[in-house]
Amino acid sequence: MSTGIVTAHSVVEPSGRAKTVAATLVIAYAVISMIPLAWILLTGFKSPPDSISYPPKVIFEPTLEGYCNLFTTRSRQAAEYMATLPPPVGTCEEIARGRNMVIAGSSNYVPRFINSLVIAFGSTFCAVALGTLAAYGFSRFKVPLADDLLFFILSTRMMPPIAVAIPIFLMYRELGLSDTRLGMILLYTSVNVSLAVWLLKGFIDEIPREYEEAAMVDGYTRFHAFWKVVLPQATTGIAATAIFCLILRGTSTPLPCFSPRGRRRRRPPFIPIIIGEGGQDWPAVAAGTTLFLVPILAFTVLLRRHLLRGITFGAVRK
Repeated sequence: MSTGIVTAHSVVEPSGRAKTVAATLVIAYAVISMIPLAWILLTGFKSPPDSISYPPKVIFEPTLEGYCNLFTTRSRQAAEYMATLPPPVGTCEEIARGRNMVIAGSSNYVPRFINSLVIAFGSTFCAVALGTLAAYGFSRFKVPLADDLLFFILSTRMMPPIAVAIPIFLMYRELGLSDTRLGMILLYTSVNVSLAVWLLKGFIDEIPREYEEAAMVDGYTRFHAFWKVVLPQATTGIAATAIFCLILRGTSTPLPCFSPRGRRRRRPPFIPIIIGEGGQDWPAVAAGTTLFLVPILAFTVLLRRHLLRGITFGAVRK
């Protein structure tokens, strides 16, 4: 009796060559995608002359001048006045003295950084909360004209923001919401809620209704069944939606008319107007951009376990 070795091979299992090609493409794509971020990070540690040198400098002497210029305002003084000053205290003051300048005070970056965090995370929370409730209603109840309503919700993202700038500005002025954090949170929530509804409806549709029915048979109310059964299973979808909402709102530049006095302006409008001596202060711009990405990156890293499953959730039906 002859015996043979049978090797089973799945039709979806890639070959060794395919794996090598795929890994090479992924690594190449990752490297190319990281080059701009790495260049911004390095520019933040360059001096102003090195940041605009041609050809661009890859090897340079690092300095904190860009970060110092980002957080402080400076003024040039005469040599006679500089000679009367006491020795510099701190790195930023020492860098300013080296350019015959003194630190006049702090910049507006920190208040606008705080505004960005409050507005971005506040609007993300509100959009995800409202989107979850609306998506649950569309998924579990027979809503009249549900398809038309969903299309109407989606159509709000098809309108350019500048088209509604004047009506919203007039409304905000009458309600006293102009140049306030609450006004910006409500504005960004209204823009993000359509994305949240459409994303979360697909996630909630994949959660079997039988789970809620079993919970309500055991005595749970509809709200308790939603809170105890649906939400825990929709965590991945909620996390993925929150990341997308935060990225879209955190990196957007608000319309200037909603912050006419600039007290509640955020980082995106502030970073491009950082002007140094003789033109744009590119190290300070790069430093501000780097710090601008840190909260979004940290939030994404914290929810990275849910992101991939949240994106692919529902792709395969069982």
